[in-house]
Amino acid sequence: MQTKEQWTSKLGFILASAGSAIGLGAIWKFPNTVATSGGGAFFLIFILFTLLIGMPLLLAEFFIGRSTGKEAISAYKDLAPKSKWHYVGYLGMATCFLLLSFYSVVGGWILLYFARSLTGSLLHAGHAYGDLFNQTVADPTFSVLAQFCFMLITILVVGMGVKRGIERSSRILMPGLFILFVILLIRSLTLPGMMEGVRYFLMPNFDNMTGAAVLNALGQSFFCLSVGVSVMVTYSSYLSKKESLTRSAISVVSLNVLTSLMAGLAIFPALFALGMKPTEGPGLLFVTLPAVFEKMMGGGVFIAIFLALFLFATFTSAFSMLEILVAGFSKNDSLKRKRLSWVFGGLIFLVGVPFALSFGVLSDVTIFGKSLFDAADFTVTNILMPLGVFLIAIFVGYRFPRERLQEEMKSEPKLWRKGLAVYIFLLRYIIPVAIIIVFLNVMGLLPV
Repeated sequence: MQTKEQWTSKLGFILASAGSAIGLGAIWKFPNTVATSGGGAFFLIFILFTLLIGMPLLLAEFFIGRSTGKEAISAYKDLAPKSKWHYVGYLGMATCFLLLSFYSVVGGWILLYFARSLTGSLLHAGHAYGDLFNQTVADPTFSVLAQFCFMLITILVVGMGVKRGIERSSRILMPGLFILFVILLIRSLTLPGMMEGVRYFLMPNFDNMTGAAVLNALGQSFFCLSVGVSVMVTYSSYLSKKESLTRSAISVVSLNVLTSLMAGLAIFPALFALGMKPTEGPGLLFVTLPAVFEKMMGGGVFIAIFLALFLFATFTSAFSMLEILVAGFSKNDSLKRKRLSWVFGGLIFLVGVPFALSFGVLSDVTIFGKSLFDAADFTVTNILMPLGVFLIAIFVGYRFPRERLQEEMKSEPKLWRKGLAVYIFLLRYIIPVAIIIVFLNVMGLLPV
């Protein structure tokens, strides 16, 4: 049955869009990046780059989707007919497919740890949490089964559609996420000795700031908003023409920065208060934090809350990644949507199985010296996403029909309409150069 998918409200769109972005960057990668890039100085530079680089890119995807009312591939075909620009939509779909195939592995780990926290089997005095994590990810049965359960829930939600599935779940998960954050913040900020962690996170100290850390902040500014994979093109295509895109972009960016702030204030004060130092990679979530909560009064309850928070954020991102694939082929056909949710979800699960096994039975299989999981992560984060961001900036800066862009701007505040020329300048000259610099940095081609 052909029915035009649409958000029931602007709030639903903002919560779903923020949910997509938050799971990808604000909680999972942000604390790790802060811990290795200078603390408060990094956070300040990250906010500046998010406003100057990330938000214009987010708005670019909003313009593409809302102006056409179509999913990514059809949107580019509409705006640039008889050209190859629609391959940007295919690039986004391929990126999301690969990303979700290993992202679901991490989702499975979180789901498994959350189940353990509910049974009370996760925290034990003197527990070797590093060994526990290594045993968990190396166990083929646990890893694959957890990944399967994560993908099953994702498939069921996306199969129900934008209104009944994604928006309804986002309206529950996103407020729940912030409520859990507030609980954790209260606990973390009432620990003796927590001020050292607060100072580390919020007090800029540029003495330790390096060129590499600045470039990390620049890269994080667009990775954390889920831009570059055309997810936001698809999500904005469901938005009413009456809504302001600039205000929606500001809301999504504000929620993302707020989440990053809350994540830092929930994690770093607790770490420093209990005499522990920040670590990078999955160790922060699965090794360091369980050790922190073990030392807290009521730690079992708080670790369950923290893992639930991570799980909520992970699911809202997963929904958006599967949605771009389903929307690209279902063409608003509800029967096709359900079938394609299972088809793409099943394929993503199967492709993800080797990534789940790359920490155990397939640990000896490497690509350019990296495990299968790390190779996929590197390909998406350092190649496909920067390429997608670059192409979207160039498309809106040079190829987007100006009359249609001006039409979209009619519903925006007067200040934003007057700033259109500045916006186009950013997309044409500043942002592409910034993206190229980030790409060269992550590829190790810059002497920083």
